[in-house]
Amino acid sequence: MIVNIRRQLTLFVCEKDAITIEQIRQKFNPLQFKLIKSHVTLCREDEIENLEQVIENFLFSTHTEIVIEFGKVIRFDNGKGLLLSANTDSEEFQELRKQILIGQTSSKKQEPHITLMHPRNSICTDDIFEQVAKMSLPKKIKFDCVSLIEQKDGGKWSTIQKFKLKNN
Repeated sequence: MIVNIRRQLTLFVCEKDAITIEQIRQKFNPLQFKLIKSHVTLCREDEIENLEQVIENFLFSTHTEIVIEFGKVIRFDNGKGLLLSANTDSEEFQELRKQILIGQTSSKKQEPHITLMHPRNSICTDDIFEQVAKMSLPKKIKFDCVSLIEQKDGGKWSTIQKFKLKNN
């Protein structure tokens, strides 16, 4: 039997910052809520195919904690999905990606965001959007750890390894 495995590098939102985010996800996107905690995807599976090199890049570099400023909630994927977008270009986030992906072929630019409603398993209505837009969501979130996560056959994501970011 062939098992479909996906791996990503992820920045999980700390519990205190995730309270309202998780309430939204649990209410409006319970399937995704069960699969993975609120997070910002740092590197997608196709970017870290040479995982040994990616880990080596991480271990031999001087990565420091990053702070991402968030703005408004926005709809995406023809309005079906809902995310909390980064307010700025997030230079710290882009620099961390650049350092981790040294020697990789990825030239994508990953925009930091937190998915509140994944369009694969939820649908954002105008009413839901209005409710969420009025909620008080965190404006700045500090991330001090990168997690290598894995999903088998579309199941729950699990953490394989954690990489601590140094204090600023």
